[in-house]
Amino acid sequence: MNEQNSLKTTLQEAQSRVRRGDARSALELLQAAMPVHGESVDLHMNVAIAQRALGNYPAAIESLNAVLAIDPYTFMALLSKGSILEQIGHLRQAAEVYRNALRIAPPDAKLPAGLAAPMQQARAVIAQQSEAMAAHFRDALGPVMESHEGESLGRFEECLDIVAGTKKVYNAEPVQLHVPQLPAIPFFERSHFPWLETLEAATDTIRGELDSLLKAGLPGFEPYVQYAPGTPENQFKALNHAREWSSLWLWKDGEAQSESMARCPKTAALLEQLPLADQPGFAPTALFSALAPHTHIPPHTGSTNARLLVHLPLVLPGPARFRVGNQQREWRLGEAWVFDDTIEHEAWNDADETRVILIFDIWNPLLSAAERELISALLVTHRDWLQG
Repeated sequence: MNEQNSLKTTLQEAQSRVRRGDARSALELLQAAMPVHGESVDLHMNVAIAQRALGNYPAAIESLNAVLAIDPYTFMALLSKGSILEQIGHLRQAAEVYRNALRIAPPDAKLPAGLAAPMQQARAVIAQQSEAMAAHFRDALGPVMESHEGESLGRFEECLDIVAGTKKVYNAEPVQLHVPQLPAIPFFERSHFPWLETLEAATDTIRGELDSLLKAGLPGFEPYVQYAPGTPENQFKALNHAREWSSLWLWKDGEAQSESMARCPKTAALLEQLPLADQPGFAPTALFSALAPHTHIPPHTGSTNARLLVHLPLVLPGPARFRVGNQQREWRLGEAWVFDDTIEHEAWNDADETRVILIFDIWNPLLSAAERELISALLVTHRDWLQG
């Protein structure tokens, strides 16, 4: 019998003994194989199992450390080590080991049988310890933070939560054109957009034109998501060609929609006065966006961080929420905001009636005039290349 077959037989016999409740003789059998097979991950893993069954937790962890010294990416060794640390009450260390295990874990659908519950427990320990760490940070840093009362500390607080693990890092993820070295800012400060007050002051005027459309049954509104057959639907599968999320376009892909403009002449005139993005064949984009009751728009990202999106809520029959990155806000009637839609975002209409907002795009104010001109030209050139 060659050495590999000999080891296989030893492991099978040891596992059988552990199942019969004879972990001690299983351990003796495994330890006898160490001089020849000391570099075997499987051998050290089985020693750890036997040691744990005997209640020798430090020795079990030592065996798992031996596995990780041979191969630091052994998922089961990390998961088992985290479980033992949790079992003996070392929750902080357990959470750190569990985090490493989750980083290399296979997708849930491909987990070996019986690991769903241990993975769920690992996530629970990580979440609990992350919350505890964040609370500790706030207690420890409270005096320093209080000494800066009145200053904007939102960015630091998000940093604290990311370090603790209660929040994740969100970056710009454009699906079409990425402009490097632009900061990923979920919601931009209003100071960049002095015209927002003019827009908000026109809420009643815009709403008046929208009301006539609502009373007529939303003529001209069409499903916002309309993928062609064969297009990967990803997270929009439930909303593809669905009227739960519908839109009336005023501008689409840089083209004015004359019929819609005629229905809403005052809104169209107002938009003409605003600094809309100007990208031939791509922007401006402007639309009324209607979200049906109890509808969720799943997390997604937009086309380019060269532009930002503006939301102006017009019809809010009840609670409606919007998240960009780690920041979640409630829409408020007539209060606009500007956000980077290349950062993961999602929306909920929790009300019993339809929510409607005005959406349009503008240039990212951090771009220079030269960059805007060149980006517009690049978009056109790229499109022509693909069509050629």
